[in-house]
Amino acid sequence: MLNPTDHQYWMQQALLLAEKAEAAGEVPVGAILVKDNEILGQGFNQPIFSCDPTSHAEIIAMREAGKKIQNYRLVDTTMYVTLEPCAMCAMAMVHARIKTVVFATSEPRTGAGGSLYQLLQHAGHNHQIEIVEGVLQQQSAEMLKRFFKARR
Repeated sequence: MLNPTDHQYWMQQALLLAEKAEAAGEVPVGAILVKDNEILGQGFNQPIFSCDPTSHAEIIAMREAGKKIQNYRLVDTTMYVTLEPCAMCAMAMVHARIKTVVFATSEPRTGAGGSLYQLLQHAGHNHQIEIVEGVLQQQSAEMLKRFFKARR
């Protein structure tokens, strides 16, 4: 049985959020921001619903967390996200000083955690983020494949 100290536990929660995005017709991505085994923020993709191109799962989770702790710095937190962050989300995480990003599946077309760009650990930035990749990769990849197959 998984417990809240496991990456798989939190990624499973992010996958549940991704399912909500999929049910709403959005690209199925979910994100949870955790500190000391407590959820500070969570979100799922909703740019279509919100008519806001910045409404990615990670951004929503960071906005919620910032409001909760009344700070734009999200120090010593871990972001769990079902898909490798894009450049926008990666740079927001760098600016927020997130400690670790755990993602399920890579995104070779837009990934900014090493697949296409390496923004999370770029030496020129004043903050680098630890990356853990491949946690529940198969489940996330299957959900994305199913979603895009249904759209084409």
